[in-house]
Amino acid sequence: MQETITTPTMSAPSRSSVSTQDRSSATGHASSTDPQPSKPSVAPPPGKSKGPNSGASVRRMRRIIAEDAEWSLAIVPLLRELCIQHIVKNFQNNPILKQLPPEDQQKVLNHLSPDLPLAVTANLIDDEGYWSRCCMQRWPVCYVAKYGGSWKRMFFERHLENLLKYFIPGTTDPAVILDLLPLCRNYVRRIHVDQFLPPVQLLPRPRSGEQSDSGSEGEMEEPAMDHYQLGDLVAGLSHLEELDLVYGVKDCGMNFEWNLFLFTYHDCHSLAATIKACHTLKIFRLTRSKVDDDKARILIRSLLDHPALEELDLSHNLIGDRGGRAAAKLLSHSRLRVLNLANNQDGGKQLLEGMSDNRTLLEFDLRLSDVSQESEYLIGQALCANREAARQRALNPSHFMSPITAKGPENPVG
Repeated sequence: MQETITTPTMSAPSRSSVSTQDRSSATGHASSTDPQPSKPSVAPPPGKSKGPNSGASVRRMRRIIAEDAEWSLAIVPLLRELCIQHIVKNFQNNPILKQLPPEDQQKVLNHLSPDLPLAVTANLIDDEGYWSRCCMQRWPVCYVAKYGGSWKRMFFERHLENLLKYFIPGTTDPAVILDLLPLCRNYVRRIHVDQFLPPVQLLPRPRSGEQSDSGSEGEMEEPAMDHYQLGDLVAGLSHLEELDLVYGVKDCGMNFEWNLFLFTYHDCHSLAATIKACHTLKIFRLTRSKVDDDKARILIRSLLDHPALEELDLSHNLIGDRGGRAAAKLLSHSRLRVLNLANNQDGGKQLLEGMSDNRTLLEFDLRLSDVSQESEYLIGQALCANREAARQRALNPSHFMSPITAKGPENPVG
């Protein structure tokens, strides 16, 4: 800021000033004797005043020229506001939130950037407004009702799903997912992954002129097609209730190969052990993954006597009679309320055996499956009986050991 003080120059009085003073003095003497018309008086220049108020007149002449066009004479911000600005600016290195009063906490949260590291914000910030801004910035479509109305749960579930979708075995570091586990374990209740990428297939090395007598060299060089194993991740999610998986690749383009959609036996055994150990799991879906009878038996065997499982969906697979017999056994050794085997090969007749001992199943989907009309009728009768028993249990819960209050669909068979 530049200050310019304009001060009149001290010089000898000019003729006009002298004549004016003489004229005014003469007028003053004449006014005592003869009335004369009053004339405007001329104030002496500030430079000639020698009294104690000469400094005040000089200050009145000061002009302030601001170098900043936006500078104004506004008051200095309150110290409280300056502290809030400092906390927001240094929040990543020194997160201060819980120590502040509620009104100041909200001011800090309103100004925090959604790009802060999750290691700082995950277990510290519970404000839904902040997580709403994080979700809206990252995804153009956000339907929070699917996540129980919680923006924080939505953010962590979708963030974890994105990491799983683009995980490449043998290339991506597993720590990328496992490091997130302590941050999201209390918020993730559902995992929906519609893609699992296989390992990268490297081109075979050019062979030398002398080839080995054994013809298995090429087979040994082929990488395994096993996908990411969910065991360690699911074991750390203490509130996981739903697991929805599809073993395949989306948008593969010109790189299409059938082995991109292969659900291997190693994947099957690992997934079976995972869902068996997850005692909080209520819904398990494995669709469009080429699950045949052998793999279905492995998965269903791990679900026998599961303490919490209520819905099983193995639709759009390759399950036949043997898989149907395994599902019938599951009906008599579980508390399933929903079973979906739509678009499979067969198994309706075998499922009737399990329906005779089941009293909890309320919904059964066999669409696009080769099931006779007689089997459909008998299954529908069994479902109607189960619904009536469920209604009675809801009316008199004290007479039953395990009451079921859920209500099934209107149609017996979907």
